[in-house]
Formats: sequence, structure tokens, C-alpha cells
Amino acid sequence: MGMPPEFHDIAKRVNNWGRWGAGDEIGTLNLITDEVVRAAAAGVRSGRRIPLALPLKEDGVQAGLIPGRINPLHTMVQINQELFGPGTVACSDDAVTMGLQAGTHWDALTHVSHSGKIYNGRPAGTVTAHGRAEFSGIDKAGHIVSRGVLLDVARAKGLDRLPGGHAVTPEDLAEAEEFGGITVRAGDVALVRTGQIQVYLAGDKHGYGFPSPGLSVRTPEWFHARDVAAVANDTLTFEIFPPEIDNLWLPVHALDLVEMGMHQGQNWNLEKLSTACAEENRYGFLLSAMPEPFVGGVGTPVAPVAVL
Repeated sequence: MGMPPEFHDIAKRVNNWGRWGAGDEIGTLNLITDEVVRAAAAGVRSGRRIPLALPLKEDGVQAGLIPGRINPLHTMVQINQELFGPGTVACSDDAVTMGLQAGTHWDALTHVSHSGKIYNGRPAGTVTAHGRAEFSGIDKAGHIVSRGVLLDVARAKGLDRLPGGHAVTPEDLAEAEEFGGITVRAGDVALVRTGQIQVYLAGDKHGYGFPSPGLSVRTPEWFHARDVAAVANDTLTFEIFPPEIDNLWLPVHALDLVEMGMHQGQNWNLEKLSTACAEENRYGFLLSAMPEPFVGGVGTPVAPVAVL
């Protein structure tokens, strides 16, 4: 069953294929210019740094919904081993096996496809088992440093956490923008807080994933109109789950990643940032969210930091 007509109507309106040339592989990250970064850096006032990543651990956010997306398996491969003989310096080393989207992460533009295509009209078949993502792998994203904007949808509504069935709409985003006294502008990275991650932090990983508030299928047009460079939020699924349109699964993924070429992030812990932004009454900051450069990767762990 193909995508319904309403999906294709939105896709036409947000499509960025060819906007930065036929060879482009990074989509809306092109909007993060040197001028955007200089302005973001100039906005730092207190120097207060807020980490936004969840700890990487075996009892992480993954509960088996997606086969193979395992929480980190951390193994010691040597412990106090005197590699160069008795009495020499001893070394300890470790290794990790994990899904690249298991914790706080960025989705690469190749994370999903629809109708046989990935971003910029390339064939979905360019993602293979051995070659991985031939185009638009997460390594192509390079550096993601820009102005971050917290759209605290929950706090703007006077809530600690949005209910599980809440689809975050463009109207909600505009309300959060007004609440924060900030205007989202070209090249910004928008962080959308629902408060849902509190469920995981309280120990209920299954409740964290389902039911979950998340972005509505209507939000890509809002981000497209403002030339947002990337979007991340504090949920497992990014978009509302179960979906707002029956049997239309992950349409926001398809619109953001495939049609718009906009990277999106999930499992970002925005709780301390929400408190800090409220205390300082400012919702814009310098954001450093560097992808790990896995060549051909369709996602990557990230340890973002907001600097106020």
C-alpha cells in the first residue's frame, strides 16, 4: 500500500530535491552558514553548559521494538595488562556493540526511504549491506554547530509532560516560540520538548515508547517555511506514536529525511535545558551536536551540549 494523497500533497510543498544541486548530500544543513554560527557564538552570555545526552548503558531506552537496535553492550577487552613486560605501564581497554540509533542520536538522511527513493531523488537501493549508505551517510553531515532553539511545548502549555496521545502541531510550535520570546530563523536547530523522556528516566522504558506524544505530520511545513536546519526531540519515535493517521507509519520521518533533507534527532534529554532556559528567560543558545563520522552510517550516537 502506497502513501496516501495527503502525504504526497505535503511532500510536494516541502520537497528540497535539487535546491542545493543534484550532488547535494546534506540537505538543510546547508543552511548552517558561517554567518549563522558566528551569530550563535556571539549570543553566548553566561557560558553555562547543559548536556543533552542520555547515558549509554545496557539498560538503555531500547525495548526490542526495532530488531537489531540493541542497547550498548560494553565489554572490557583488557584490564591492567602490562603490554610491554612486567613492571611496565598497564593498560585497560574496552569495546562497545550497539545500535547507532540506540540512545541519543541523529538520524542520517538515509535512515528511511519511501517509494523507492531517499533524499535528492536517489534510489533507496544505494543503501546496501556491505556498502552501507553510498550517499548521505552520517559522515557526510560533518559538523553540526548552530544556534539551538528550545521549543518547550509542554512548559508553554503549563504542563510537566504532554499526554501520550498529543500530536505536536504547528500551532503548538508557534505557541512555544511565543512563550520563549524567540523567533525561529534560518539555520537554527529546533529542539522540541514534550517531557516524554521523564517516563524513561522514571524507569518505564515501555511506557516511554508507547503511547508517545510527538510531531504531527503537519509540522514539516512549519520547519520548511522557517528554513530550520535540523530538529530533535525527547521521544523514542520522534513523531506521535501510534500515528495520527491510521496505518500511516513514520510519515514525519519520510517528509523530514527524504523530502526535505532535514536531519532529525531522538532521545534527547531536554529536562535540564528546560529548567535552565526558564531560569535565564532565554530560549536560544549555541548548540554543539557533532555526529560521530561512521562512514556510510544511517545514524549516529551524539552527545549534544547547549551553551547559554
